[in-house]
Amino acid sequence: MSALGARAGALTVAGRRDGAGASGRLVELEVLAREAGLHPELVRRLVALGLLDGARGPGSAPRFPRDAAARLARAVRLRRDLGLNYAGAVLACELLDRIEELEARLARYEKEVSRQWTPTV
Repeated sequence: MSALGARAGALTVAGRRDGAGASGRLVELEVLAREAGLHPELVRRLVALGLLDGARGPGSAPRFPRDAAARLARAVRLRRDLGLNYAGAVLACELLDRIEELEARLARYEKEVSRQWTPTV
């Protein structure tokens, strides 16, 4: 994971901290690559750049949440549509995840504040 990801609260796949993803089921890199429609070597490169953190068991290959395919697709779209290199696409994904996390925190804060200031009748 990049330094930004570490500073941003140890973000993992798609901004999740539990590493299990939405489905809770971990898959091998080749399965993830197939589901994302990408070559496994490209997925390995993106993993090396810190886009995904795989869970590793003793003596086993890293495994990834199924929903990591969406994060891979997002990085590839950023590269294609904005002309970013892969490292730039990874950084953009981390920044977008951080923005989503901060927006969610702000929404929770605003909800709490509005509850505190709502007059009771």
